[in-house]
Amino acid sequence: MDETGDLQGQAQALSRWLLNEALGSIGQAPLLEGYCTRLRAAGVSLGRLHVAQRTYHPQFGGFGYSWTPETGLVYEEYAHSDSPSEQWLNSPLYHILSTNLSELRERICAPGYASRFPLMDDLKAQGLTDYFATGVLFDQPPDVAVLDLQERLRGLLISWCSSAPGGFSEAELDLFRALLPELGLALKSASNRRIADDLLRVYLGQDAGARVLSGEFRRGSLRKISAVICYFDLSGFTSLSEQVPGDQVIAMLNDYFGIVVAAVQAAGGNVLKFVGDGLLAMFDQDDPAAAASAALEVAAGLGRQMAAANRRRRAEGLPVTDYTLALHAGEILYGNIGAENRLDFTVIGPAVNLAARLSQMHKALGQTVVMSEAVQAAAAGTPHDLVPLGRYMLRGVSAPQMLYTLYTAPD
Repeated sequence: MDETGDLQGQAQALSRWLLNEALGSIGQAPLLEGYCTRLRAAGVSLGRLHVAQRTYHPQFGGFGYSWTPETGLVYEEYAHSDSPSEQWLNSPLYHILSTNLSELRERICAPGYASRFPLMDDLKAQGLTDYFATGVLFDQPPDVAVLDLQERLRGLLISWCSSAPGGFSEAELDLFRALLPELGLALKSASNRRIADDLLRVYLGQDAGARVLSGEFRRGSLRKISAVICYFDLSGFTSLSEQVPGDQVIAMLNDYFGIVVAAVQAAGGNVLKFVGDGLLAMFDQDDPAAAASAALEVAAGLGRQMAAANRRRRAEGLPVTDYTLALHAGEILYGNIGAENRLDFTVIGPAVNLAARLSQMHKALGQTVVMSEAVQAAAAGTPHDLVPLGRYMLRGVSAPQMLYTLYTAPD
């Protein structure tokens, strides 16, 4: 059988494999790894594959995978940028986008070959001989001659490189073209799952996002758990926001929230929601003592981190403020609450209400950190120095509550 007939048979097998994977739950990395290894097993002279794709993520505008027989699959992320890099602007993939080309081929091994793309010199130095690239749009393309690169059209750009002395054969190029719809479909399916996972975790939190994605999205579906509830608030934010330009206010919130969220997540906690200048978090480790210890580790470290942030901000001439932290431990209901077409994955219950009441006691007590006796009892045996503040009646709570604060030695 000649090369064309053999590759046609391989194309049918690869097409079935890609469609089966598109219907399953395979990720992009194992999909591309399998695609490349199957091409090589079919006798295709694949020396390099590169896939670049836009995504919906607050940190990254896109990501890419590169594969070679020597390195396997390598993953990279591309940060959001208002000014594209020179490397991207001078790349063949950008040229395809900016000119709306259907495909691009560069015969790197041709006698007297020279290219406008610096990448080709690198590929030639790696012993590669042929470059073929194209793209797939996941969205309906606009009826224009040239795409607006500022539009957030979803799709992928893909390139293949040959390591054979004469480059790709026409049969190999036809194989890439023939399998492109199935490959695009499989990557789109995996991409949609990844985008859903990223967005749910970013907007709902790591734990809540994972629960919703796994099927916990019915209104009223709640579970009872034991947790330490944490209320964080910035002090004097209302008056400060009236004196500071709006863009500086947002930058300040992002700066402080970035510190708190990182601290909570590093200790195994989950940030549930942002409420104005504050946030609600929980520590729901299986052992109440472990949850209390994690919450107190955050409380202890946060004082140092916020002080360091304020020193940095003052040195840069930026506005600063202080914060308060309230902690309470108890049983809570965790799940979906709201209307049929607008739900919130959150926590409710008396323990949450009491934590909210504690967050109103900081000014009267003159303490940054205020916690309940339930936290103090759960944290027994930890090295933290918890100082009693006395018994107080809290609004909406029938019995007086013994309150504590956390003592940390000055730096």
